[in-house]
Amino acid sequence: MTHVNHTTETATFAAGCFWGVEAAFREIEGVESTRVGYTGGHAPSPGYKQVCRGKTGHAEAVEVSFDPERVSYERLLDLFWSIHNPTTLNRQGWDFGSQYRSAIFTHGEQQATAAQASFERAQERTRRRIVTEIAPASEFWQAEDYHQQYLEKRGQASCAVGVA
Repeated sequence: MTHVNHTTETATFAAGCFWGVEAAFREIEGVESTRVGYTGGHAPSPGYKQVCRGKTGHAEAVEVSFDPERVSYERLLDLFWSIHNPTTLNRQGWDFGSQYRSAIFTHGEQQATAAQASFERAQERTRRRIVTEIAPASEFWQAEDYHQQYLEKRGQASCAVGVA
């Protein structure tokens, strides 16, 4: 029996309401698992109602576990830019507040470098200023169970708001 060396890496993204963001990442081959939660804030052990009030500093985020031999971090970054508007400060569609901000929370120097390069490429493609935060990942607080794979549980593909 041959033992396969399987390494999983973690990536964390915030791009508005975490339900649709999670659903998009779950579609990517090589993504092993996802979980939605809160990160980037100052309050310990935040809950959904606390975060929604905007007082914890946390963003609704998705933690993605992926196999780097099957999908690159750069591919995950490309998806991140394509599923939200990175030029709206603290807002995505009808959702507004710092908990809906655009952010890439990096796990290590390689991700930080890749995220910055990706940011610069994205900025070259748009006239509006990108407001996406790039910061080292901090503690990730898993959201309540009913938020996990929320759209899948309801048979929905996305919760995206149409663009006029």
